[in-house]
Amino acid sequence: MKDTTLYDELLGLKQPWYVAGVRLEVVKQEVEVEVRSKDTTWACPECQGRMHIHEYTERRWRHLDSCQFKTIIVCQVPRVQCSEHGTQMVQVPWAEKQGRFTKLFERFAIAVLQECSTSAGSGLLKISWDEADGIKQRAVKRGLERKEEKVCPRIGIDEKSYGKGNKFVTIVASIQEEATIVEHVGDGKGKDGLRDYWSKFDKIELQAVETISMDMSAAYRQSVIDNVPDAPEKVVFDRFHIMQHVNESLNEVRREEQKELNSMGNTILAGTRIIWLYGEENVPERYNNILGELKGKKLKTARGWALKEAIRGLWKCSTEKEGQVFFEEWYSWAIRSRLEPVKKVARMMKRHLPNIVSYFRHRITNAALEGINNKIQSLIKKAYGYRNTDRFKNDILFHCGGLNLYPEIC
Repeated sequence: MKDTTLYDELLGLKQPWYVAGVRLEVVKQEVEVEVRSKDTTWACPECQGRMHIHEYTERRWRHLDSCQFKTIIVCQVPRVQCSEHGTQMVQVPWAEKQGRFTKLFERFAIAVLQECSTSAGSGLLKISWDEADGIKQRAVKRGLERKEEKVCPRIGIDEKSYGKGNKFVTIVASIQEEATIVEHVGDGKGKDGLRDYWSKFDKIELQAVETISMDMSAAYRQSVIDNVPDAPEKVVFDRFHIMQHVNESLNEVRREEQKELNSMGNTILAGTRIIWLYGEENVPERYNNILGELKGKKLKTARGWALKEAIRGLWKCSTEKEGQVFFEEWYSWAIRSRLEPVKKVARMMKRHLPNIVSYFRHRITNAALEGINNKIQSLIKKAYGYRNTDRFKNDILFHCGGLNLYPEIC
């Protein structure tokens, strides 16, 4: 088989395109594939009107490697003259308009870049960092253009910090049984972070929202109320964020008590922070004896831990009414505990109780969204942080947006 025939097959070329020659540059470690077109009548790329060739322009595209040699496609691309659209370059079948890489190369590059950082991917692909980032940006743009904008019935809202100076983005995700997908990444947090998402839809469309899971942010809740019909009944305050507040209150109790005990020369609480944060069923075996000993002593921290473990039972209730009764009993215990950090959290939960027990109607949490947050955190770590907000948002959609990123192969 001749080299030209081989590359005809590898590139999947069809008439009028054909491989005219193949040159091996051993020093450069490159294979240069010359593609030409046979004489034909061309259509204007814009209006499809029949046009004749006006001139030729040489263009080069990076293709998938051949036997570890960088492969370059070179072609004198016809330009046609259109009375309405002026001079237009004919669209070649192996690459997208104005692209510098073939479609097959971009598909491979996207798969690589989804598995590693831009820096690592650019090294593996033997392209520059800017070229790799450009492939990701085009992929996200392509995916967003293909995506049908529609209201998600079950929504999760959370914020994510990045970079220096406490920068934030707001993540809006559709929570589905099969997958949780990032639908929107907004600048900032609170109302600012959600404004652009709500603006995509009108009030009638937003009636399709069935439930929204979020933390107890007043700004997020007000933004939802301002935009989603019957929002107060649809909001669920996420149990993982609530338990985060409870754990923080317990840790505050431990720190205060440890300071008191240390002043008396008692170091019994030293090095125990992590032990108290475990759920009782998840305590590692190496800590069981330590925790058992600590629970047997009259410690404020032990009382706080018992309250923390007890409130976890709230989400095991079957109905909204049962959940309200359970909480009132726990609240009475917490208020009488004489642990100020715990009492503060208990009062906060009581204020927001309707949107906590609404969980029993909607059965939704941000658990899957927390998984996405962990993935986003790994992106930040791989990139050693982000200074550019747009690039950060683009990377989130590239990795977590569930978009159809790949160029179509004819």
